[in-house]
Amino acid sequence: MSDANERWGRALADWRIPDAILDAAPESPFEFPVGLFEKRADSSQDQWTASNQVADAALPEGGSVLDVGCGAGAASLPLAPRAGRLVGVDSSPRLLAEFRRRAERTGAEVIAIEGAWPEVESGVPQADVAVCNHVAYNVTDLASFVLALTRHARRRVVLELTARHPMSELNPLWLRFHGLNRPEHPLADQAELVIREAGLKVSRVDWVSDDARVALDRPQTVAWTRRRLCLTPDRDAEVEEALESLPTGPDPGLGRRRLVTLHWEIS
Repeated sequence: MSDANERWGRALADWRIPDAILDAAPESPFEFPVGLFEKRADSSQDQWTASNQVADAALPEGGSVLDVGCGAGAASLPLAPRAGRLVGVDSSPRLLAEFRRRAERTGAEVIAIEGAWPEVESGVPQADVAVCNHVAYNVTDLASFVLALTRHARRRVVLELTARHPMSELNPLWLRFHGLNRPEHPLADQAELVIREAGLKVSRVDWVSDDARVALDRPQTVAWTRRRLCLTPDRDAEVEEALESLPTGPDPGLGRRRLVTLHWEIS
């Protein structure tokens, strides 16, 4: 394991919520609002991104796409007009079914594989292009993760992530409600270093995404933020007031975001 990969894993471990806070939480802080991934997938087909462009440039007509951590398909569905096969891998059966339903409507051959990457890689076919959006910050052994992606791509791997940890926008609220200083690392810069130390010649595109079309309404935003902070529903008014004070605005993580697309060729 490289030094950069070890540092990446340690930095992610620092994000662990203390047991005393987690045990007192009325519901899991790790669940996303129902429908969010579906809205992102549906919106993605009308929004051509830097990651789409990089992936599409390496995809031959009628080629294949592997989407790891596919959710409902936001990373791969925009590539369907050129692709002949879409392969989705996700650990959520519900989201995998949503991916399959949307992907089948494109007319491409669809393969949906349930499980966590890279544990299920032996049952996953190779593809011309592998894409993976917004999974990296959940992966402690990032080097093994991206090397498995590389083994399953014939032409290019495209990895999209936020420039900063996606939970970092809520750091002021963790301090306000729990007196807890949350980490600032790791960053996309460190993910890039992990990939380089894994022996891959990575290129990078920095860009800004505006997810206004998939943003939650105010009550949903307050409820989701409150859940992520491990608070009870009676704190909603306080959470709403606190959201207004954030420098990122009252819609953390779902408005304008600084994103990074890392990609590398298969030699």
